[in-house]
Amino acid sequence: MNRALLIVHLLLAFVATPAAAHEVRPGYLEFRQTADDAYDVFWKVPGLGENLRLGLYPELPATCRSVSEPRAAMVNGAFTERWAIRCAGGLAQGRIGIKGLSVTMTDVLVRIERLDGTAQVTRLTPSAASFVVEAASGAMQIARTYLVLGMEHILGGFDHLLFVLALLILVQGVRRLIVTVTAFTLAHSITLAGATLGFVHVPGPPVEATIALSIVFVAAEIVRGRESQAGLTQRFPWLVAFVFGLLHGFGFAGALSEVGLPQTAIPVALLCFNVGVEIGQILFIGCVIASLALARRVARRSGVQAPTWAWRVPPYAIGSFAMFWVIQRVAAF
Repeated sequence: MNRALLIVHLLLAFVATPAAAHEVRPGYLEFRQTADDAYDVFWKVPGLGENLRLGLYPELPATCRSVSEPRAAMVNGAFTERWAIRCAGGLAQGRIGIKGLSVTMTDVLVRIERLDGTAQVTRLTPSAASFVVEAASGAMQIARTYLVLGMEHILGGFDHLLFVLALLILVQGVRRLIVTVTAFTLAHSITLAGATLGFVHVPGPPVEATIALSIVFVAAEIVRGRESQAGLTQRFPWLVAFVFGLLHGFGFAGALSEVGLPQTAIPVALLCFNVGVEIGQILFIGCVIASLALARRVARRSGVQAPTWAWRVPPYAIGSFAMFWVIQRVAAF
């Protein structure tokens, strides 16, 4: 098995994974304290098509009761619901859970904003579907929650990973690869921060379509480079990675905006989400490089050689997947 064949296996994994994939859009449950025992509740759960949603439902402490009728709506592919509650003695030390979460592959971010401006942020998963509300929340808990959220987003973001895979195929040499990946990281960190903090606003659907188009462009550059027609990406890979990294940063920001940031710890949450994205990206790059090294060793020992046309399969496969995403996302405008 050589490099081209191994990359084919990686691409097949991209196709097979979404069928049983983690739902990369987490649910979101927010409590805003309006009085000692009163809260406004906002609940958002991923939609599954027109008027369909995941079967997840908040479970509140027994001391809580609704004081208003829920207002439900489908917004941007997600089911949302708002209502007001009163909880005798407040939410502190009460247990909050999500019914149905244990039989899914998604997670839910819960944020509780108190009257004093502090907030508690907790991530619920199928294996930990409930938690006890604390009297106060620390920065370490927020940092841990957003770090894991960033890692999960990049590792579940198949378009972002496919772009990185295309760069790994195209860029030769460790030094050039490090410079290229660094440029991509710097660029998406800039737009992630700018968009999340509200300094820049770009509509989500065109960004997602352009991200897919960036993958098509790099896939075409791979073919052009192998045919001795060095394109822009092969000559200046860091420049192309930086430009397209700006677009990918807007994509990361769109995911982060769905769950929001704790108002009293925005720098910590934003930094940790970005660090989580980088950790996930480094893990992916490390796995690809290690797999390629193993494949070369096995190929040398076994004497297996791929046909001369095998190198064409990865870029054409990458370009085909990405072009499908382009058409799909443009059609959804």
